[in-house]
Parts: sequence; C-alpha cells; structure tokens
Amino acid sequence: MKSEHAIQNEIQIALSKHKCSVFRANVGKIRLPDGRFFNTGLPNGFPDLVGFRWTDGKIFFIEVKNAKGKLRPDQIVFHKMLQSHNIIHGVARSVEDALMIAEGGLTSYGY
Repeated sequence: MKSEHAIQNEIQIALSKHKCSVFRANVGKIRLPDGRFFNTGLPNGFPDLVGFRWTDGKIFFIEVKNAKGKLRPDQIVFHKMLQSHNIIHGVARSVEDALMIAEGGLTSYGY
C-alpha cells in the first residue's frame, strides 16, 4: 500500500501538469530550544494540499489519505466549514481523485 506522502507527491506532480498550482500545507509543532512549543499556525483539520486552477483562479483543498486512511474529527469539522462556503474540496486517495476534486467534481469526505 502506498503511503500518504507518496500519494501527495504524485498528486502535486499531476496537478501541476493540469494547469494548477498546488502547495503542501505543513502543520505540526516543534519544541524550541527553551522548551516551549511552536505551532505552525494553520487551523486544526487543515487539508494537506491547497491549490488553484490557472484557468479561473478557483481555489481547492485536498486531504490526502491512503486506501485505509480515516479522517480525524477536526478534519471533518474543517470539511463542513468548506462545504458551508461552497469551496472546492475533498479527500483524494489517488491522482484520479485529486484531478476530480480540482475540477470541482468530487467533494465527498466519505465519513
């Protein structure tokens, strides 16, 4: 089974060949030398990839999961917020899923 990281890389390459720009949203915490934690600042549940279509500037968000990956509760909350604003988004388990999301044709989070 492919890792989520491998799927993410394949998606980024494929979308760049389909007139899209896409960026990985790095999230997490690191411990500073003085012992405090630094949070990257993105909200909990923020999807793995964010991009836009060159054709019309529409933004999209993609959460990448492997074949067995499950959404966390905070990811579902973020999905519902995007859905309430009619933002293009979805879960991609493959390049094909990601292309459908970027085209605005797949928005299911499957929870």
